[in-house]
Amino acid sequence: MDPRNSCYFLLGTLRTTGGLRRTGWEHTGTAGDGLSLRRSKRGWMWNQFFLLEEYTGSDDQYVGKLHSDKDREDGTVRYVLTGEGAGTIFVIDENSGDLHATRRLDREEKASYTLSAKAVDKLTGRDLEGPSQFTIKIHDINDNEPKFTKDPYIASVQEMADVGTFVVQVTATDADDSTYGNSAKVVYSILQGQPYFSVEPETGIIRTALPNMNREVREHYQVVIQAKDMAGQMGGLSGTTTVNITLLDINNNPPRFPQGVYQFTVPESLEPGSTIGMLKATDADTGKNAEMEYTIMDDQDMFQISTKGITQEGVITLTKTLDYEKRKIHTLRVQVENVYLDPRFHSRESFRDTATVKVVVEDVDEPPVFKRPAYIMEVKENAEIGTIIGSVSAVDPDASRNIVKYLIDWRTDMDHVFNIHPNNGSVYISRPLDREEQAWHNISVQATENSNHVPVYVRVLDVNDNAPTFDNVDEAFVCENAKAGQRIQTVSASDADQPAGGHRFFFSLAPEASVNANFTVRDNKDNTASVVTVRSGYSRVQKSVYLVPVVIADGDFPVQSSTNTLTVRVCSCDRDGNMKQCNSEAFTLAAGLSTGALVAILLCVIILLMIVVLFTALRSQREKMEPLIISKEDVRDNVVSYNDEGGGEEDTQAFDIGTLRNPEVIEDTKHRRDIIPDSLYPSTRRLAATAARDNTDVQDFIAQRLQENDSDPAAPPYDSLATYAYEGSGSVAESLSSLESVSSEGLQDYNYLSEWGPRFKKLADMYGGEESEDS
Repeated sequence: MDPRNSCYFLLGTLRTTGGLRRTGWEHTGTAGDGLSLRRSKRGWMWNQFFLLEEYTGSDDQYVGKLHSDKDREDGTVRYVLTGEGAGTIFVIDENSGDLHATRRLDREEKASYTLSAKAVDKLTGRDLEGPSQFTIKIHDINDNEPKFTKDPYIASVQEMADVGTFVVQVTATDADDSTYGNSAKVVYSILQGQPYFSVEPETGIIRTALPNMNREVREHYQVVIQAKDMAGQMGGLSGTTTVNITLLDINNNPPRFPQGVYQFTVPESLEPGSTIGMLKATDADTGKNAEMEYTIMDDQDMFQISTKGITQEGVITLTKTLDYEKRKIHTLRVQVENVYLDPRFHSRESFRDTATVKVVVEDVDEPPVFKRPAYIMEVKENAEIGTIIGSVSAVDPDASRNIVKYLIDWRTDMDHVFNIHPNNGSVYISRPLDREEQAWHNISVQATENSNHVPVYVRVLDVNDNAPTFDNVDEAFVCENAKAGQRIQTVSASDADQPAGGHRFFFSLAPEASVNANFTVRDNKDNTASVVTVRSGYSRVQKSVYLVPVVIADGDFPVQSSTNTLTVRVCSCDRDGNMKQCNSEAFTLAAGLSTGALVAILLCVIILLMIVVLFTALRSQREKMEPLIISKEDVRDNVVSYNDEGGGEEDTQAFDIGTLRNPEVIEDTKHRRDIIPDSLYPSTRRLAATAARDNTDVQDFIAQRLQENDSDPAAPPYDSLATYAYEGSGSVAESLSSLESVSSEGLQDYNYLSEWGPRFKKLADMYGGEESEDS
């Protein structure tokens, strides 16, 4: 064997101790023309084989050879292999110990296999050498190309970045063995994207390669990176990926107005808050780098400018009312600048721009203007008609200064309580006033030159013209066992007047009720009064109701007073003063039902009415449906029941048996109740009778009856059962009915039944046998 192949397989010697050793070659000296080699035993322990992956040969791949010192090569030793893949992936020649791989192996699937081998005596089955474990390692070959972890990569870098600025790092992996050779050593290179970007061969880091790359010139770049194994040498496998790089915007462009002067024309009647016009500056940057702020540089308060967030436009709005007569043109100086600045590139001053804005005011024929926005006037309610309560004043703001006329908008004074002098604007009373009916009058005065309105609020001042009255209390209760001086009710008063100092009411008992009074009134000095008993003990039997007149006077001028009656009812009370019973009205009130109980009773009545109506409707519906159901049953069954029971064979008067034998004797006067009488269809009945005379055979008879029913429109439906009890005429056996046995005077001879054949044998045995027994 060639010693140069000793690195690919193993020659070993199994010693009696079971130790597997490898046989190798060693140098023994030098000769003149070469080396002299001598075989010797090595002293190191072997434990592994090596095998190349992806074997492409047609035969099994040779791994190595196992050999025992006890093998005399006489065929008595058998080698046994166990472990991972033994018998399937790896096989051993049990006689020679040669080890082979039966199929192609892939290191990326499994890198090593652990097996055991032993030598066995074929004759005795005894182990000559104990099991010895070894490993088969799969040597890697370059059969996997590098693969990137992403495809594509998305990356970004700021515009104007310095050369060498980090962009992104790409990574490729190789499934080959990185510890064996260069199969897994990957080198990166750039195939597309130069001269803008570069890649580091060892790390895969992509960096910028050109300075001052401007996003406004080009924003997106596509770079193709290649990863090649075998350290990039010839014959290595490679893979590629795409890197999409976007330049991020920075604020390197200032905002600029497209024009230097803007002019807007607005009418002087424009309302404050309205938009005058919009300015639009341009900025080549995007996002927040293009956000702008507009400012009016002039010292004024007539206009203001703001930035519209989406469009970044400057919106000029009016803050005060314009006046053509005072100023016809307003000139503004507007400045625009970026909100976010980048001091790395430019100074703040270079990122500003200004423009001139001219606002031209147009003259409008304006209505008269009142000197005040609203007027408040006061008048006493007892003022006489024609009294002037105040005046309004308006002027024409236009340069012409036209004369102003005044009038009241009658929609705000439908009752025409007030009027106005058209020339001077004096407001006067035209109808009497009543403060208690309406304390405030809100009217609108119109000044005409074009039309303008001013609200006028007329307050009617109060005069003391109303008397006070009870404040929603007119009834009280007193117990029969009440004591003198006991308070039974506290009363208060109300007055429609509204005096400036507030109300002050005085209470007293009417003079006419002071004599023999049962109750008295005590003023509490706080606009209330207490009704107090004068004596002890009150009887409901003697008197159940007392009327107490109370005089109430106000403290204004002139004094107004009124007499109010308090109804006091006598009630029976317990010892603690709790009322138990008053009068008949109290009984009625106590016995009355609450609102909830009345609602419940009403709901019960409604439910009962609904049940009665529903029951009546169902009953009416059932009565309508019954004739239809009976009619359908008649059509389906067509069964007519007569409930007529015959009298047996001896009853010859119940019906005529001859009718069943001969249809010719059917009485024409008897009609079926379920069909139309024959008289309505004489031609059909006549034809059927003629056909029956010509042929009385049973088959012809049934055919005639069938034809008769088919052609009769009054006959029952097809699914009805029609029975024709006709035995036929001319039969050899004649009639077998026992109905005719009544007319027989003696016993009949039934011997002839035996002559009719096997069909009548049973009858012949029955009747013939009895006759023979009697004889």
